[in-house]
Order: sequence, then C-alpha cells, then structure tokens
Amino acid sequence: MTTGLETRTALSTLDQLEAESIHIIREVVAEFERPVLLFSGGKDSVVVLHLATKAFFPGRVPFPVLHVDTGHNFPEVLAFRDETVARLGLRLEVARVQDYLDDGRLHERADGTRNPLQTQPLLDAIAAGRHDAVFGGARRDEDKARAKERIISLRDEFGQWDPRNQRPELWSLYNGRHTPGQHVRAFPISNWTELDVWRYIEREQIALPPLYFAHERDVYARDGMWRAVGEFSPAKPGETIERRTVRYRTVGDMSCTGAVESDAADLAAVVDEVARTTVTERGATRADDRLSEAAMEDRKKDGYF
Repeated sequence: MTTGLETRTALSTLDQLEAESIHIIREVVAEFERPVLLFSGGKDSVVVLHLATKAFFPGRVPFPVLHVDTGHNFPEVLAFRDETVARLGLRLEVARVQDYLDDGRLHERADGTRNPLQTQPLLDAIAAGRHDAVFGGARRDEDKARAKERIISLRDEFGQWDPRNQRPELWSLYNGRHTPGQHVRAFPISNWTELDVWRYIEREQIALPPLYFAHERDVYARDGMWRAVGEFSPAKPGETIERRTVRYRTVGDMSCTGAVESDAADLAAVVDEVARTTVTERGATRADDRLSEAAMEDRKKDGYF
C-alpha cells in the first residue's frame, strides 16, 4: 500500500558527520561577523576547509584562513598550504613566531620546540583581524583536554579557556554569545575520529601533503619516535641516523613531530593502517604532548588551539 510518504534513506556515518560539520560552519558564519579558519596544511585543517568549500558551493569560502608559522614547519606542508590557498582563491593571514623571536617578545625554548610558542602570535593575529570566531580542526579523540572542549568554545578577553566553565550543547544548539574582546573557537569535526577523517579523505579524494604517505627519509630514534634529520631537528651525539620508510600521522613543528614506520603509500593503505592502530596520532608522534600529563590542557588554558 502506498502512503505517499517518501521512503527515508539512512545516511552513512560519514554522511552524518559531514552534515553536522557543514551545519556548524554555516551557523558560525551566520552568527559571527569576522570568522577565520586555522589552516596549517595538516589533514584535519584540510578536511575542515574542504567542508567549508562544500558549505558555500558554488560560492567561495567567505572568510580568510590563518596559519601560525613556527618557522620550523615541513617545507612540503608550506608548499601545499600555498598551493591550496591559490587554487581556492583564499586570503591567507600568517602569524610568524620568528618575528616574535627577532624582536624579543618571545624566546627560544631550551628543548628547541616552537609549538608552545604559537599561542601569543595566534592571540595577536585574532585581535589584529578582529576575528570573533576561529575555526579549528581539533577532534575529541586526539587528547584528554580536547575531549573536554565544546564545539563552540568561549575564550575570554585574554584568549584563555576555562574547562570548568563551559556551556551545554544539548540537541545541537550552539551558544555563540560573547562580549567585546571575547571570541569563540569552533570545532566542526570535534565528533570525528582519526579513522573518520581518513575514510572521508579517501571518499572525497582530498589532496594532502606527501608526508602523510610512506616515503624514504633519514631519521633517528628519540623518545620512542622517528625524528626527521633536518636543519631544525639535528641528531644528537650517539643518535644513529638511518634511512627508513616512514610516514607522518600528524604534521607540526619539525622539532617535536615524529614519524611512524609504515608502507602505507596510498589512501586505502592508510585507512587500513589507522583502523588497526591503538594509539592516537598525537600520543604516538608529538613530543610536545609528552612534557606532562596535562601538557595540552595547560596550553589550551593559555589560548593555544
């Protein structure tokens, strides 16, 4: 018997995640005056940018992208960043840690990593651009601190985050209220996992920097990770340099980002590899998150993304 009602088609998990993320992006653009998207060329920010292009197709993405450049980034990732910005016709804003080191506003850390130094340039760039909403590619499965974060997360007049004072988000209702000087961070893929991200990249055939796929590289072992040999990450006396086939699960400051041994040279192989892993990408390959049990949360409280 025909009822005249349309048959409901069940959405796949990726379709549901995509729809939620696009809804979040559109909501933020509708509610805020000067949003900006943090774009480093890493896989998560690439996925958020891809979702933004879908959200506003056939028009262009209606906000700029912002990169906090440590000066220790992988050259391949910077090249990919610039190619993507040019291809999509985006406006790129860059905040450089090196500028802060040159004029004395910041100082090099004893451990050589610059990732924790990104906070002040980020906050200054947000203030200079008068950005009231900042899109980020953080996901809850990455770290315990990020698991505490709301999808729309308020930052106070100093850019700081209070994990004890967060707003409920029942029934996908997002509260963007803020006073002058405050801003929000918006995380459209907060509910995604690393595997979701890779399955989506495979489905959508999204281009990525080549570091995410297996390649030969000179590396040395440190702190249980393979570090790339380079200008900003030299081997110490006693550390043996080896030629190995590796790939990166996350890309950041060369001085604190490690590679994993892998022969996953294409998207299907990476998806299969990620499906079998039991350690998050940050836990496996980011030395800056090993500084203390609460390393990420401490940085986020200060304004880090």
